[in-house]
Amino acid sequence: MSIVSHLGTIMKNKNLTYEDLQFLSKVAPDTIARARDGRIATCKLATLEKLAMALDVDIHQLFSHVKTNESA
Repeated sequence: MSIVSHLGTIMKNKNLTYEDLQFLSKVAPDTIARARDGRIATCKLATLEKLAMALDVDIHQLFSHVKTNESA
């Protein structure tokens, strides 16, 4: 299963930069960049809540999962 980030799309739709989101969410820019680019391996629920609140979306809108075909 692959996790897909919608953070970049949401930021673009709301015309927000990394700096804007960092200020609004109090989340480190590195974390925002990794989450936006799908390079984040783990994340605290509190961090997701901060991002969602700053973006005025529900947490489940930040990411989705896509079923992938995995063969051994």
